[in-house]
Amino acid sequence: MNAIAWVLHVDMDQFIAAVEVLRHPELAGRAVIVGGQGDPTERAVVSTASYEARAYGIGSGMPLKIAARKAPEDAVFLPVDHEAYEAASGAVMKTLRAQPGVVLEIIGWDECFLGVTTDDPESVARDAQAAVLEATRLHCSVGIGDNKIRAKIATEFGKPRGTFRLTKENWFAVMGERPTRDLWGVGSRVQKRLADHGIKTVRELADAERDDLVAEFGPKMGVWYHGLGSGDGPSVVDDTPWVARSHSRETTFQSNLTSTAEIEEAIRSLAEDAFDDCAAEGRAVIRVHLKVRYAPFVTKTTGRKLASATTDRAAFVAAALALGSEIDEGREVRLLGVRAEMEMPADGDTVERTPVRGRI
Repeated sequence: MNAIAWVLHVDMDQFIAAVEVLRHPELAGRAVIVGGQGDPTERAVVSTASYEARAYGIGSGMPLKIAARKAPEDAVFLPVDHEAYEAASGAVMKTLRAQPGVVLEIIGWDECFLGVTTDDPESVARDAQAAVLEATRLHCSVGIGDNKIRAKIATEFGKPRGTFRLTKENWFAVMGERPTRDLWGVGSRVQKRLADHGIKTVRELADAERDDLVAEFGPKMGVWYHGLGSGDGPSVVDDTPWVARSHSRETTFQSNLTSTAEIEEAIRSLAEDAFDDCAAEGRAVIRVHLKVRYAPFVTKTTGRKLASATTDRAAFVAAALALGSEIDEGREVRLLGVRAEMEMPADGDTVERTPVRGRI
């Protein structure tokens, strides 16, 4: 059998919960929910839940208060510890980077792509799993594909601790009758828009008229979604050091903000912190985004390009406050977030770091 190029998607199993169980072995086998300050009476959302907790319908993004109502009596709620997860992520990526003959592309705290040329991708996947387990005591699943889309989707069929191969040859046998929501990049809103056109399954998406999708989603995304129905996507794994495009700060308030003064002060503080994160990298800011979550749970995000790239803190804060002036008057605000989008550095002037979750 001739060696060919493969894409492997490595995804850590229940990563944050698994890190916490390593730190607290007595929690093994229990429902572990990580989020906020670990207090389910406060306003915060679940960052991750152990498989035992997921069996009760608890998942990422769920308000902790709802998770507490679903959780069993012996469930454990823990605060988020970014430093611990970054350290564990660094150890995982270092281990994978050291695997022979692979190219590593980091796409998140707990996931990455590996590019490899081999006649036995399952063997490479198992070696990677064993190496990560030995180095970190953490388990991972590996999706094997002939491009990134299929490798990423394949991982879900391999969980937990397994592998799965998804290629052009078995794409429709595996994915054809599944809902479009199961495709990487198709959220609930896109799923609904597709359903409005009578497109509910992956095969129906592949068979749809491309011009109809272009009319609905535009020339770029319409073509992209059409190809997604057939599992088409990029196959090159890029090991170029990852560079942050933006920095963001957000806060969920324990009591809703009701006055203009409170909202302005919160936006000012968040904008200053987000800008300072960019300034620490020595990069100018080109765009500002504001995320607002009204009570009880309606979220709106707006953005604006700055007149010119700036390293002026006051100018960025003023732009954020200008977006804040568009907040609906009289509506209580549950959450605010500010994101500062930066100029990309010149080629060669990059610093590698692991991407983190939590951006707007």
